[in-house]
Amino acid sequence: MAPVLEKQLPGAAGASNNNSTNEEEEDEEGQNLWTSILSEVSTRSSSKLPSGKNILVLGEDGSGKTSIMAKLKGSDQNKIGRALEYLYLTVHDEEIDDLTRCNVWILDGDLYHKGLLRFAITAQSLANSLAMFVVDMSRPWTIMESLQKWTSVLRDHVDKLKIDPDELREMQQNMVKAYQDYTEPEEVTQTSPQRRTPAAGDDESVVLPLGENTLTHNLGIPVLIVCAKCDTIGVLEKEHDYREEQFDFIQSHIRTFCLNYGAGLIYTSVKEEKNMDLLYKYIVHKIYDFKFTTPALVVEKDAVFIPSGWDNEKKIGILHENLTTVRPEDPFEDFIINPLLRKLVHDKEICAEDEQVFLMKQQSLLAKQPATPTRGATESPGRAASGSPRPPSRSGQPPVAGGSPMTAAKKPDPNMKGAAANEGVLANFFNSLLSKKTGSPGSPGAGTGVQGAGVQGTPKKTGQKPGLNDVQAELDRMSRKAEPMVSANNVPQPTENQA
Repeated sequence: MAPVLEKQLPGAAGASNNNSTNEEEEDEEGQNLWTSILSEVSTRSSSKLPSGKNILVLGEDGSGKTSIMAKLKGSDQNKIGRALEYLYLTVHDEEIDDLTRCNVWILDGDLYHKGLLRFAITAQSLANSLAMFVVDMSRPWTIMESLQKWTSVLRDHVDKLKIDPDELREMQQNMVKAYQDYTEPEEVTQTSPQRRTPAAGDDESVVLPLGENTLTHNLGIPVLIVCAKCDTIGVLEKEHDYREEQFDFIQSHIRTFCLNYGAGLIYTSVKEEKNMDLLYKYIVHKIYDFKFTTPALVVEKDAVFIPSGWDNEKKIGILHENLTTVRPEDPFEDFIINPLLRKLVHDKEICAEDEQVFLMKQQSLLAKQPATPTRGATESPGRAASGSPRPPSRSGQPPVAGGSPMTAAKKPDPNMKGAAANEGVLANFFNSLLSKKTGSPGSPGAGTGVQGAGVQGTPKKTGQKPGLNDVQAELDRMSRKAEPMVSANNVPQPTENQA
């Protein structure tokens, strides 16, 4: 029996061909879909924000380092750590809708902890780092000293890192190129991309040479100097008599310092939230190459912003036109002086000398002076140290106390009560002697009757009145009055029996 053959209709054959064609088209569409998905994923992975970026913050204690970074982070709690503090900033790229974390390392103001920089900046992470130096505008006299101190710390740390010399040289050349390629930013519209794209003629643009003092200390990484607490500028004007000249002088020195490191400069205030958004945008621009649209700001003295690559010595010279009492090259510390030290110079505090030191000085002065004589020596300076208090009298002459009227008159202490009375008696006595009329020079009234230890009479001429008895009686009366007063001073008194 012959096999029965199935008849194939022409329409059936065409349907099978169409089915195979549709399957092939579906396979191609599926492949195209997967290709587009893979290409999109690869594009996103290439444009994804890089991780492992670092910000190193250096400055003195109390300069505002932690407050600034906490404000950029969006944290209201300002927790100040010790030694080496760590936090991070969340960076969002709206163009590709991607998030990443930027590490922030804050070293405190104690140089003892500078060795901890090896944990923050290594030879591998240096190329992905930005250095930020924070200075305190409320204490402007510390600005330049702080900058020189902490930049030297970072330079010493970079020198100790074991970086390939060719790699470090390439990093430094990139810094020079970035400084020379700076152009004034243009305002972007809402439809403009956030990430910066290099222009077609960037490689062929004319490169200007660097200034003599520009990038003399090239660290190979971006550097930013932040002047914090600029809201205190008004306080400096009111309380410490700061004028425009002082602020121009400060800005001039800081901008000159920035030229040496190719650094940017920005004045901020956390309290008044001044330039804080600008600081964040500039940081992510330097680290992640985000498009930046803010030009330099030099009009307001408390909101200055100088991007890296914009400044030069000629622009800084504009500030020198306002300096009248100081020269631009004068030392910073000679013109910007701590007001507390200035007050101490004008109003010196007088400190009392130690009591024991004062007494020792007085003792040494007294020891150098001659000794003061005692009362006994002043009473009778002419008296001998031993023996009779009066010289011996001649034989046959009556003893007279004290040797002579003058000696007897000087013996009593002038401080005693009877001193004035004795002086009056002596005055009357000698006046009576002088008033007597004598007939010859040899009479007792002429001065020859009182001498030595007694009174010696001389022969009188005929017709002269005898005056010896009157003289002897007066001397005896005075001697009796002087004896009790002299004995009060423990002076031995002569008796009538002593010759």
